[in-house]
Amino acid sequence: MALRVVLIGATGVFGSRIARQLAGDPRFQLVVAGRRAQSLAALREALGDASVQLAALDVAAPGLADALAALGPQLVIHAAGPFQQQDYRVAEACLACASDYIDLADGRDFVGGMSRLDDRAREAGRLLVSGASTVPALSSAVVDGLLPHFAELEVIEHAISPGNRTPRGDATVAAILGYCGRPLKLWRDGRWQRAHGWMLTRRPRFSFGRRWTGLCDVPDLELFPRRYPGVRTVIFRAGLELKRLHFGTLAAAWLVRLGLLRDLARHATRLRRISEWFLGAGSDVGGMLVELRGRDAQGRALKLRWSLRAGAGDGPQIPATPAVVLARKLADGSLSARGAMPCMGLFTLDEALEALDGFAIQTQLEALTG
Repeated sequence: MALRVVLIGATGVFGSRIARQLAGDPRFQLVVAGRRAQSLAALREALGDASVQLAALDVAAPGLADALAALGPQLVIHAAGPFQQQDYRVAEACLACASDYIDLADGRDFVGGMSRLDDRAREAGRLLVSGASTVPALSSAVVDGLLPHFAELEVIEHAISPGNRTPRGDATVAAILGYCGRPLKLWRDGRWQRAHGWMLTRRPRFSFGRRWTGLCDVPDLELFPRRYPGVRTVIFRAGLELKRLHFGTLAAAWLVRLGLLRDLARHATRLRRISEWFLGAGSDVGGMLVELRGRDAQGRALKLRWSLRAGAGDGPQIPATPAVVLARKLADGSLSARGAMPCMGLFTLDEALEALDGFAIQTQLEALTG
């Protein structure tokens, strides 16, 4: 029997890509949900699958639990961010109607806080997963896959940089702007230190060239020091392809840090529209890199760099893929985990890359010296 999946935020940048992967798959009975009926109908038409059902659903509206229960979900995929200011009402509604739950959150506190529902989820025999996105889901899968090369892992530095022509949504922009210039805790040199969002600027070498990046407040900063005992530094950065946009964001971050601008995230829609003035510049190429440093079994210094290149505008497929992988594993009966947890250790890097097969995505692994 097909797994009944309710996809919330189905018309967004990431939700629509998840919908394309699940529609037409006999393992799923797909219900696309969102606030605008017209957009949902257009999505179903674009999917070319008349069996896809539509549901008007607003996660912020009263009566969410009853509305969700009426849809009879076995799995809810929550892609309606940003999650930084949300609570766990959707996950709790899933517990109430005996459904599993997956979200695409990358908010540090939100993802880390999902474990507060762990006892209830285990008692109900349900799986609640937060952070099925680039971070911490894919990033931890990369580190897990490379970990056997190390006797001692000391440093994890990773970064992403989307192509300028890649579609962007208000939720993603708001999530980034929400921590720009604001203080955050950073595990560095074996102790917690204070840093600020979008700062600690670096220009790392991606597989497609160097790009400017700045510090981001993501779940990995909190979760990785516990997941990988002995690691002394965990840093995650992101950047914009166009220098004018990256350093414009950095200037705004400094205004926040200096107290001259209080809430940058509230300007997300306006700033996203401004950024689209420059869509003719740059490229549709983006990607990710994960650099690990430590020592091998012979005590020799070891430095590995895993990188991913996404072309043809396929960058948004990366954060959309972990939820697809988990949904397929649940439908196939190959995911036995129960409880409430961050999305780490639930799939392998090979499983993620297999799900990305057919997209303009390539990866490579390098052993570095110096």
